[in-house]
Amino acid sequence: MATISNVDNKRYQGLIISIALFLSLIGALLAFTFYTSSLLERNTALIDQTNQVANSAQAVIKDLFDLDHSYGEDTNSPHIQRALSRLEQNTTLITGSLSAIEQGGTITDADGKSYDLPNIDSNAQVNIAAADEQWKALEPKIQTYLKDADNIMVSSEDDLAQAVEQAKTSSLFINDSLDNLTKDVFNSAERQANRIRLVQLLGVAAIFAYFLVFVFFFVRRLRETDAEAFAARQETQEIMQTVNTGLFLLDKDLNIGQQHSRALNDIIGSDKLSGENFANVLRGRISDKDLKTTQQFIEQLYNPRVKEKLVNSLNPLHKVMLHNASGSKAQNNRFLDFKFSRVYDDKDIARILVNVNDVSDAVYLEQRLEKERSQNDMQIEMLTTILNVNPKIINEFIVNTQMHIDKMNNILKNPGSSQYELEGKLKAIYREMHSLKGEASALKLHSFTKIASDAEDKLHALQNQGQLSGNDFLPLAVHLDDLLSLSNTIATLGERINRSAPTTSKPAEESLILSDDIAKNSTSKTVMVETPVLTDSVDSVDIDGGQDIDLDSDDDDSLLSFYEGFVKDIAERQGKQVQVKSSTLTQVHIPEHVAKPFKEMSIQLLRNAVVHGIEAPSVRHLTGKAEVGTIDLEVQNNDSNFMLIVQDDGQGIDYDSIRTKLSTEGRFSIEEANKLTKGQLLKQLFSSGFSTKDDADEDGGRGVGLDIIKAKVKDYDGKLNVNSELGQMTRFVITLPKA
Repeated sequence: MATISNVDNKRYQGLIISIALFLSLIGALLAFTFYTSSLLERNTALIDQTNQVANSAQAVIKDLFDLDHSYGEDTNSPHIQRALSRLEQNTTLITGSLSAIEQGGTITDADGKSYDLPNIDSNAQVNIAAADEQWKALEPKIQTYLKDADNIMVSSEDDLAQAVEQAKTSSLFINDSLDNLTKDVFNSAERQANRIRLVQLLGVAAIFAYFLVFVFFFVRRLRETDAEAFAARQETQEIMQTVNTGLFLLDKDLNIGQQHSRALNDIIGSDKLSGENFANVLRGRISDKDLKTTQQFIEQLYNPRVKEKLVNSLNPLHKVMLHNASGSKAQNNRFLDFKFSRVYDDKDIARILVNVNDVSDAVYLEQRLEKERSQNDMQIEMLTTILNVNPKIINEFIVNTQMHIDKMNNILKNPGSSQYELEGKLKAIYREMHSLKGEASALKLHSFTKIASDAEDKLHALQNQGQLSGNDFLPLAVHLDDLLSLSNTIATLGERINRSAPTTSKPAEESLILSDDIAKNSTSKTVMVETPVLTDSVDSVDIDGGQDIDLDSDDDDSLLSFYEGFVKDIAERQGKQVQVKSSTLTQVHIPEHVAKPFKEMSIQLLRNAVVHGIEAPSVRHLTGKAEVGTIDLEVQNNDSNFMLIVQDDGQGIDYDSIRTKLSTEGRFSIEEANKLTKGQLLKQLFSSGFSTKDDADEDGGRGVGLDIIKAKVKDYDGKLNVNSELGQMTRFVITLPKA
């Protein structure tokens, strides 16, 4: 850039010198014109002065003859006084003027303007000397006469007569000399004027000739420059039309330069870009946050104190998705990659060069590869689970998953128009999804857990939005399809790896079908709160019985190991230390019809104990407890009932914190919450969507776990007993009837 600047300076140096010479010639001619104008003015003044001297000499002679003819008249008469005054003035003027003309002095005209008279030539000097000689013979006699001319006591007749006689002799010589002087001065001035006109004419001709030469060379140089510029512009256009990337320049105001690559229009998707503001081009096509960041980023590029490599790492337009300005869905997901580089003029940052590429294909390829990697990771995860978990547990999970999905699908199919019905559907789906997530988390199927957690996020948002409509449930079908697909993948992998493992039920392959009623909206009915099954701290209902099945020791050991691994994983995520104990799980027969709810409720109760019951090791240490918390899981099977008992040695149920959370969430006022009994508070703890945990995560905080327990106990006509001591323990006793 510095070399180009030097070339431009040399290119324009001759032009600048030529213009300077041209202006110098014009200036010299103007200066000469001013000088000659002054000289002509002085010559004119000299001519005027010689004419004035001649006229004054004639007036002196006339006044002398007049005074001589009027001698004897009263000297105080106006006529005599005027004649004497004129004679005195003209005498003084002639004396001064002759001296000034001869010596080239300064004179002052009647208007008071002063002039410097030019020096006269030799001929004029002879004439002025002759006139001056005659005047010096006449002027003393006039002065002698004027001395006593107006004094009546002194006779001035002789002085006047002498002056008149001298005037008769000198007037002719004075007039001839002054006439010759006037002619000489006029001829000299005319010669000077002719020379001046000639010089001016030659100067104008020289300037005009120089101007023609200057224009000729300038136009030729201009044509050469235009030809070079045209060739360079044509080369630039050829390059810009050939490159398949978008190239353009940005100034400090984010205005796009007039030159840009032809591919830029197709890449950006706009026909007019030259001179447009870059921010206006991007506005509405990227997020407002990215647009603001882009403007700040370009400002930093123009900051010379900021290193270019450092600021490039903050580029907000790296593989950014650009929405089509026309809103066409076919091109909405186009990804562009903008790269910014500084353009320097010497050491100053002149422009920013922007190179933009359409990297949609590369981004889609990356996304596809990432999806394939995720699928591979998911299959490895599933293989790991299948290889490390008892086949019976895997088969149970597959069957349970299919059952949960079928239930959710059926719930979605069932018509619901009132808010009460829609809220009931929401709670039922939430319970099934949470149960499914719990079983997947227990098997360390993180892909399953992630999909279920995403679905729970949507369900939680629906639970908090207030007014529901049938359309709100439509996105859940996508999650159910994903879960069904994963379940089928697990079943297929399990069959390939463990052909001998019995399969209780083959997962369905058909897609989920939602009824038309799911999209119906309704806001006409009042939402009714479902009455919980708990009454105070103990609630009970009746359920049907079933047959017992015998579990061999290996299956029971696998189930206990399954629970131990499940609790260990949750404890690690929660930063706690927990152990599971059971002396009856391997000894008691579990009835067939309660095996499934037993497992679901066990998972929920164990998770609840780890997340909400057991304290962190530091807290347990301060309270004098062992840092490792203990959860006892026991089962009892008598003639009429089957019992599940889960007890932890954690912090117990804090009823005051339940009151605070109820008032904070707006379910009750502070006064109403303070009036609630422990039994009423316990019912709230088992209500859907309520949790004492502030932040939800994979393990808890949704307020669904205990709601599942309550629903299962109610479905199986069982009983639920909760006993808790603050700071000591919490025990859940679930009784399910066998008959």
